[in-house]
Amino acid sequence: QVQLAESGGGLVQAEGSLRLSCAASGRTFSSYAMGWFRQAPGKEREFVAAISRGGGGTSYDDSVKGRFTISRDNAKNTVYLQMNRLKPEDTAVYYCTADLHIQALRDMNPRLRSWGQGTQVTVSS
Repeated sequence: QVQLAESGGGLVQAEGSLRLSCAASGRTFSSYAMGWFRQAPGKEREFVAAISRGGGGTSYDDSVKGRFTISRDNAKNTVYLQMNRLKPEDTAVYYCTADLHIQALRDMNPRLRSWGQGTQVTVSS
């Protein structure tokens, strides 16, 4: 089991940038694909991006494609989400999670998973 802790959120103006980090404990980090999800007030938690175990494959929701980049450093047990050209509609609590494959992250029902504290991202207009 991988324990995850998100960080790096904050308040930023529209068109600004933030980099989120998700630090994992345990020796099996590289055995998992990793994903970022977000939940805006009053909305369901939704998929944002995912990366394969080795980092060679990525997948993004259309709403962030071209603006966000997911990456990972298996030596540091950390996955990142670089967010550029932020928009007010990106305001949400961001969470990371793990699964065996990118597709599993895209197909999962977020309601059926346990989540950590997340990190708040607020984009002002």
